[in-house]
Amino acid sequence: MNRRELIKSIAFLTGASVVGSSLYLSGCTMEPKDTGPFTRKTIRYLNEVGEAIIPATDTPGAKAAKIGEFMKTMVSNCYTDLERQAFLEGLESLELYSKESKGKGFEKCTAADKVEILQQLAIEAKEFNRQRSVENPVPVHYFTMLKQLTLWGFFTSETGMTQTLRHLPVPGRYDGNYPYKIGERAWSE
Repeated sequence: MNRRELIKSIAFLTGASVVGSSLYLSGCTMEPKDTGPFTRKTIRYLNEVGEAIIPATDTPGAKAAKIGEFMKTMVSNCYTDLERQAFLEGLESLELYSKESKGKGFEKCTAADKVEILQQLAIEAKEFNRQRSVENPVPVHYFTMLKQLTLWGFFTSETGMTQTLRHLPVPGRYDGNYPYKIGERAWSE
């Protein structure tokens, strides 16, 4: 799978256009930014959000793939200033929503509470993203950004590719008629 196919897949899975996709397709061409707002605490927080999206089961979750570091790099170096601002304000909004709805910060919530919060945000994001248009070119909802970055970062990480997906370090021949058994893990490239 090449980069363009991966971006299209992520957009399809999350039901929205990929934020900063023009930069992903051409590579990050901006100069690296000061990662000021991305403290260790913020990265730990992003790991927790990512882990709620892709939890550890019999395979590692997003936290094992260091998803917070990935998000820091992508948001700092590849997002526009407007997208970066929406992302960071969204993190604050997520924490506030968690405190209002569950009486505690997101990191202190139970796994079930985290899933419930993220499910509500997914509904909110879907409605928000529907209202975007050429006349209203605001960035996608911050939860869409979080989800896309989590999926992309996890499934392109060594952890995601070798421990979650089936991985063949030396590729063999292509067999378009290879038998698939329900429940088998997908192949990584």
